[in-house]
Amino acid sequence: MTDLNEAVGDADIVIEAVPEKADLKRKLFATLRSSAPEGALLASNTSTLSITDLAAAADNSPRVVGMHFFNPAHRMALVEVITSPTTDEACLADAVALCRRLGKEPVIVRDTPGFVTSRLGLLLGNEAMRIVEEGVASAADVDTAMRLGYNHPMGPLELADLVGLDARLNNLRSVASLMGRTEFEPPQVLVEHVAAGRFGRKSGEGFYQYADDGTRIATTEPTP
Repeated sequence: MTDLNEAVGDADIVIEAVPEKADLKRKLFATLRSSAPEGALLASNTSTLSITDLAAAADNSPRVVGMHFFNPAHRMALVEVITSPTTDEACLADAVALCRRLGKEPVIVRDTPGFVTSRLGLLLGNEAMRIVEEGVASAADVDTAMRLGYNHPMGPLELADLVGLDARLNNLRSVASLMGRTEFEPPQVLVEHVAAGRFGRKSGEGFYQYADDGTRIATTEPTP
């Protein structure tokens, strides 16, 4: 089904996951406001963009909420449920109940740039990239240190390659612009990777190199 009006016309819940582009998401929510039933839950899976802004695009609908499924969504239990000033209590309760029906654990977050997980994760990833950029340690050693030392399921650079370095760059620029804080500015190594078309797993190369099936290729030296 490719027609949006037809797809959401009888929906009780709509969760969008289009690319992290503010204009695209605003346009989508403006359409959803008129296409989906009046009582439908309208949720965004955005990791950084303002839920308040998306709700405004939907005529400040009280049924707009953020539901940020943590990556990789099929394995991770966490969902950030983000409220805007116009989100009503019934909408919040419906979003929390949906998370639990899906076997996920929700945390409730007020709308702010980067929410909780992206705000913390972006800073960790930035510092990991700067460590590699400065020649302190290789990407593989940084990730091993975080997996074994902090019991993270994936290192910060492995995760950046998984979600896409282009998406990470967009997220950093968005949060840096909204918060006005230099620690969110993207490291030069990330900018260079993206400019060269090295987006991570989806392009076959990022901080690591990957085979066509997405498995990592073992190398003795980090990707320059």
